Amino acid sequence: MTIERSEPPTTADERTMLDGWLEYHRQTLAWKCEGLSDEQVRTASAEPSGLTLMGLVRHMAEVERSWYRRVMADEELTPIYCTDEDPDRDFHLTGADSWAEAYATWQAEIAAAREQAARFTLDDISLGKHRRTGESFNLRWIHTHMIEEYARHNGHADLLRERIDGSTGD
Repeated sequence: MTIERSEPPTTADERTMLDGWLEYHRQTLAWKCEGLSDEQVRTASAEPSGLTLMGLVRHMAEVERSWYRRVMADEELTPIYCTDEDPDRDFHLTGADSWAEAYATWQAEIAAAREQAARFTLDDISLGKHRRTGESFNLRWIHTHMIEEYARHNGHADLLRERIDGSTGD
């Protein structure tokens, strides 16, 4: 499979622009993981960090689920990987975890996030609240936050991929 990244529009209305940048960053993370083996996506950056591409993908599945489904749509869902005992379980891989499962779960959460986001305008206030702060958010804020979240982690993915096989690129 070859990941095609769609450049965000340079002239568009706000919703199209935000949707375009979010998709671009989702595609960028997939591109950074493309063509790697299960072992390679488990390769940590550098000690003492245990950060891996697979951990980033699992984390983004959790983040997509949390913001679009739990907060925006108020779906009653438990985390996918994280637990009370290990709130960073998305980053903590075991031998039983597989790349195929992580990628499929992430893609399913992206599809569900797109579906939920399509139900709302940018000004609509979330039906749910943030689990720690109790705050509400409009979809504009959530989209902007997700773009920031992906952009930050795509920087991590750049460094991880370069360490794994020397590949670089934006």
